Amino acid sequence: DVRLVESGGGLAQAGGSLTLSCVVSGITFHDYAVGWFRQAPGKEHEGVSCIVNEDGSTHYADSVKGRFTISSDNAKNTVYLQMNSLTPEDAAVYYCRDTWGRAVAETGGGNRWSSLYWDYWGQGTQVTVSS
Repeated sequence: DVRLVESGGGLAQAGGSLTLSCVVSGITFHDYAVGWFRQAPGKEHEGVSCIVNEDGSTHYADSVKGRFTISSDNAKNTVYLQMNSLTPEDAAVYYCRDTWGRAVAETGGGNRWSSLYWDYWGQGTQVTVSS
């Protein structure tokens, strides 16, 4: 069975940092892309960043470019999201999701983050940012 387990959330001050982890099992990790998504109360599910595990290519939502960094460790089947310069607008439940191959990750515009193209997701990890 495919399983994604997020961790690393917590409370940070505005301007602070957190690092999230997503451990994936049940797939051939190298063949997949993994994305981070978030959802805040009253807001829509939002794509944040994704990485193609085959070659490490990355993509970011405009709202986090320059502040967040996604990386993966293929030996550990784990994807990380380093979040710097956090703002209260970053507060949300963060989820990781998987999709086979690179096509979705390389799709331009909003289609990259469409739930139609991402498969499983974990239970999420809460990120809270105090102002």
